[in-house]
Amino acid sequence: MRAFGFLSFGHYGGDPARGGITARQMLHDAIDISVGADELGVNGAYFRVHHYARQSAAPMPLLSAVAARTERIEVGTGVIDMR
Repeated sequence: MRAFGFLSFGHYGGDPARGGITARQMLHDAIDISVGADELGVNGAYFRVHHYARQSAAPMPLLSAVAARTERIEVGTGVIDMR
């Protein structure tokens, strides 16, 4: 296998008291998943961009945090065009 990556949609929501996760927890989880993927040898971690939706509308801070915590994995965006 030459390359293997994942695309995260970054969903969060719901009442945290009822099992929903907060935006903060989603961001921490995304970083942890990316670090684990890097350790396993996964080549790419991509995060969706969907402006006007509450989930991960601005991915650059997340991409920066992932890049700071990983060594080899490529990070980028997966853009969803909802025309």
